[in-house]
Amino acid sequence: MNVDAWNISIRNLNGGYGGRVVLEDLTAELPAGAITTLLGESGCGKTTLLRLLLGLNTPLSGQIFIGGHDICRMPPAQFHKMRRRFGVLFQDGALISSLTLEEDVALPLMEHTRLPRKVLQEAAQRTLELVGLERFANFYPGELSGGMRKRAGLARAIVTEPPVLFCDEPTSGLDPITAAQMDQLLLDMHACYPQMTTLVVTHDLGSMARIAEHVLVLHAGKTAFSGTKEELSQTRDPYLLRFLDRQFEESRRMAAPPLNNAVRSALEEWLND
Repeated sequence: MNVDAWNISIRNLNGGYGGRVVLEDLTAELPAGAITTLLGESGCGKTTLLRLLLGLNTPLSGQIFIGGHDICRMPPAQFHKMRRRFGVLFQDGALISSLTLEEDVALPLMEHTRLPRKVLQEAAQRTLELVGLERFANFYPGELSGGMRKRAGLARAIVTEPPVLFCDEPTSGLDPITAAQMDQLLLDMHACYPQMTTLVVTHDLGSMARIAEHVLVLHAGKTAFSGTKEELSQTRDPYLLRFLDRQFEESRRMAAPPLNNAVRSALEEWLND
C-alpha cells in the first residue's frame, strides 16, 4: 500500500431513493494507490454507490472515508473543496461539444486556477499526449470516435493529477480492440500516477482481468466479494461462480400475449397505406 495515497473505506453504508433501499449495510475497503474494479449485475447498486462516493446523493446511514475523511459528516463547503481533488471519467466522456479537446481538457484548471492561458494550453497538450490525442487538440468532440472521446474524457479527469479517480464504464460501447486499448491506457496512466486510487465501475469481465488489483462485487445491494482478482478466481461461492461464468440463474420462456385483432388491423392498414 502507498502510504501517501488515499484509501476509500465504506462502513455499514445504506443508500437508496425515496423509500427504496438499494445498498444495505455495505462494508468494503478499497486500497490506496490501487485500481479497484466494481462489478455486479444490473440493479445491484453500482451506480448508487458511485453517486454516494461523489456526494451526488446522501446516504441513509453509514460512513464513507476517503483519504481518512468522513465525507458523510463533512460540512458541505468543506466537501465541495475536497471534491475538487476527485477525477471523474463519465460513461460517455461528457465533453462539451462547443469546446475543442484542448479547451475541454484544460477546463478544470481554467475553472479553479488563475494560470496564464499558455500554461493551461501546455498542461492540456501534455495530458492529451498521455492518452495519444495530441494531434487532435483542435478537434471538437463531434469530430471524433466514441473511443477517442472517452480517452479525451480521461485526459480531462486526470489533468489536475487527482489522488482519486472514478471511472464509469470506460469500455462500454467500444469494440474489443478499442476496449483493450482503453484498458492499456488505464494501466499506463496508473504507471505514471502510482499514488492515484482508481475505482472502475464495469460490466466487462475481460477488463477486470486485465486491469484490476482489487475487486469489489455487489449483489442485491451488499458486498458479495472484496479482495484480489486471484482470490476471486479461487472462489467457490455459487453466486460468484454463476456471475463469472455468465450463467443464467434460471431460464425464462417468452410468454407475452399476442396483439389483439384491432391492433393488427390498424398496423396492416398503416403498413399497406
